[in-house]
Amino acid sequence: MPHTTQLYQHVPETKLPIVYSPRYNITFLGLEKLHPFDAGKWGKVISFLKEENLVSDCVLVEAREASEEDLLVVHTRRYLNELKWSFAVATITEIPPLILLPNFLVQRKVLKPLRTQTGGTVMAGKLAVERGWAINVGGGFHHCSSDRGGGFCAYADITLAIKFLFERVEGISRATIVDLDAHQGNGHERDFMGDQRVYIMDVYNRHIYPGDRFAKQAIRRKVELEWGTEDDEYLGKVERNLERALQEHPPDVMVYNAGTDILEGDRLGGLSVSPQMRTLRRDRGRPSRGPQQVRDRAGLLARPRPAAPSPDGC
Repeated sequence: MPHTTQLYQHVPETKLPIVYSPRYNITFLGLEKLHPFDAGKWGKVISFLKEENLVSDCVLVEAREASEEDLLVVHTRRYLNELKWSFAVATITEIPPLILLPNFLVQRKVLKPLRTQTGGTVMAGKLAVERGWAINVGGGFHHCSSDRGGGFCAYADITLAIKFLFERVEGISRATIVDLDAHQGNGHERDFMGDQRVYIMDVYNRHIYPGDRFAKQAIRRKVELEWGTEDDEYLGKVERNLERALQEHPPDVMVYNAGTDILEGDRLGGLSVSPQMRTLRRDRGRPSRGPQQVRDRAGLLARPRPAAPSPDGC
């Protein structure tokens, strides 16, 4: 029997299937500025959406923190124990000064936000099945697998969301991961190696981190990009391969890891996609009919159960 979890509690229909918490954002003594990864971007996204009157606090779903029992659905206890050492967390987040901090501070200021984002991805999975789509504003920690972290990814939220659905939701037995982050998603690839229920399409810059050759064996549709790939080439490859992926493996749920690093000028991604193309990609890249979707940093899709009405306001 699956364990009792707070992550699958009922969400009122007046809420949009958009999961967020102010606790996602990592701010502590400026340490978050020591890595080019923006550890406060999630709050900036929500602030922008509020300024444009697209969302308000009353329609957002408040993310809950994944418990240790939740995390053990995927992670080994040995790995979770390793995170109780500041050195391990400093290595995973690539922020060396964390080594000098007592672990209780690292847990509170760094790992708790990441656990909350992980819980948000699991919650978005359930919402996608109920509503047909869902978005977690955070998450998408695609470099973390069951027993190892890296690349600022300490918890395997994508794997966890899919395994929760397989274990707890009737009729969900096939999943597709569409990973459009500029980096290879080696974490979920390692976790689902040999699992025919999960189809992985990964589009990434072949020259950058992590270059995990072993994990690449799990990719069913691999799209490797060169430095500076631009709009037309990028969009064309995504569209062609997404169509083929959905034909080869019609899923019950699709996890779309959006990433934010394909844009021109991003120091980590090395691609040259314009903001205008990103908007076009979201309009053209989503199937008109098909599985429920969850977006992590990102989102999820699924074949809708009865749709919830749109909220009229707070």
